[in-house]
Amino acid sequence: MTGILGGNPKDEPMHYGEIFSVWQASMVAKGALSFYRAYTYHAGDNDLKKVLAALIDQAELEISECDSLLADNGIASAPVMPSRPEVKLEDIPVGARFTDPEIAAKIAADNAAGLVACSQVMGQSIREDVGALFAKYHLTKAAIGLKILHLTKKKGWLIPPPLQVKRPEAVKA
Repeated sequence: MTGILGGNPKDEPMHYGEIFSVWQASMVAKGALSFYRAYTYHAGDNDLKKVLAALIDQAELEISECDSLLADNGIASAPVMPSRPEVKLEDIPVGARFTDPEIAAKIAADNAAGLVACSQVMGQSIREDVGALFAKYHLTKAAIGLKILHLTKKKGWLIPPPLQVKRPEAVKA
């Protein structure tokens, strides 16, 4: 015998936490899409542009999938941000331009926050399809995060936290 939460997860109701998390993920992805596109105009490094393209693709996927999930459950999604006009890097005044190291640091921090958010949704979900969706996003963000880390190390843009260069000697008890 199966109850209201048995059978096909897509036939199960979403609980309020799942609804809010999916709605919020869509809203965050729409904002990220807007500023990743802006960062693309500011970026000069081709490797950084490739990572930004991957982030844009991921944001577009998350928007599409989360908005479809919301619509299937009769819930309106967050509005889309207006598209930015394209601009060439050399047309952006130097004082207003984001540098490649600034962009790399910001996308690394955003991606790390996205990993935490995905983990939270996975932990709160009782619908397997919602948890699996955010597990998929988590895996993709982890892979992109590794690319960002390699990029920042290779380019010399990584600003590490204080490093423990000299280790204290072990105390024998």
